Amino acid sequence: MTDATGRNDERTVQEVLDYLVTNLNGALRRPGMYGGEMAIRLYLDAVAFADSAELAWQQELKDLQTRRGSSYTGVSGAFQDLWGDAHEGAVASVYAEIAHRQGWLRLDRTLTSAEHDEIRRVSKTWCRKDRLLSDIVTAFGPPSVLFGGNNPNYPKTLAYGTDQRGDALLCFHLWNSFAPGPSQSSASVHAEPVLWAFRDGGTLFTDGFILTPEGFARRRAS
Repeated sequence: MTDATGRNDERTVQEVLDYLVTNLNGALRRPGMYGGEMAIRLYLDAVAFADSAELAWQQELKDLQTRRGSSYTGVSGAFQDLWGDAHEGAVASVYAEIAHRQGWLRLDRTLTSAEHDEIRRVSKTWCRKDRLLSDIVTAFGPPSVLFGGNNPNYPKTLAYGTDQRGDALLCFHLWNSFAPGPSQSSASVHAEPVLWAFRDGGTLFTDGFILTPEGFARRRAS
């Protein structure tokens, strides 16, 4: 019911939770529009509170630090240490793994267990060659979640997951940027984003990465 001031005095806890989860999923997919890593963490704080899951969220953060997936500068720092770049889509995908385990991530496409297992099975061999965004979608279909927007000039991460909270998100980290030059040209380095690494869990954060030749080159240069 809405009173004379326009306030709704009968909003339920579930309505509040649904609202926060919707905004969390927006922040994960388009972190740059919401305020980056800090905004994602604030939304996760709020969602955890509304879902009575504060202890689980704090434990997830502790586990992330133990795995060295978060430094004093957050998850961004862990990626910066890995290959000298911390694009927002890659950072968001790490927090999305937590959201998936807690039941807060809304997948755009849900893989079957067989599809999930197949990506894991072929990933090491598949990453021996450099791959583009279109190669990934052709091989594995549309992602369950796209982190970083659709603009091909910018980095992004494609994640594939099932409806089982215990199944890891399988993440493909891709990079692109505008080519440096004297002009203000909008030409990008690559026609479409190029794959740097595939990520699938790992005891330590760095253990979960399978780098492509392009990814190895970037890591050596960082």
